[in-house]
Amino acid sequence: MNTDDAIKVLKDNGHKYTDKRRDMINMLHDTSKYLNAKQMQEVLNEKYPGISFDTIYRNLNLFDELNIIEVTELDGEKKFRLSCTTHHHHHFICEKCGETRVVEFCPIATFEAELDNVEIHSHKIELYGLCERCK
Repeated sequence: MNTDDAIKVLKDNGHKYTDKRRDMINMLHDTSKYLNAKQMQEVLNEKYPGISFDTIYRNLNLFDELNIIEVTELDGEKKFRLSCTTHHHHHFICEKCGETRVVEFCPIATFEAELDNVEIHSHKIELYGLCERCK
């Protein structure tokens, strides 16, 4: 998803387009990692002095509800990135630096074969480890 698509989703769902929201979306778009709310607050505080943690989290929760972002938990902390809407894939996430890479292979057929008489509606597979730089 790009910034314009995310802003369109906001508007199409009756939410205001604000500079703060645009800057949050741009920040998530411009990185190859999942970011936590504190990292985002530190960057946004330069342009919006005193921006609250609650403001960051409120917007991240809205973005999550609208499927603008993806959320994962790493080291007991929620982290966020802009949704990948290009095609179905999964992610490798470096546990040290947070770098995120696309994994094209999807093992869903294996799970479906093992789970007779179930109906799988969705899935999300994340692989965690260390990238080349961090290992």
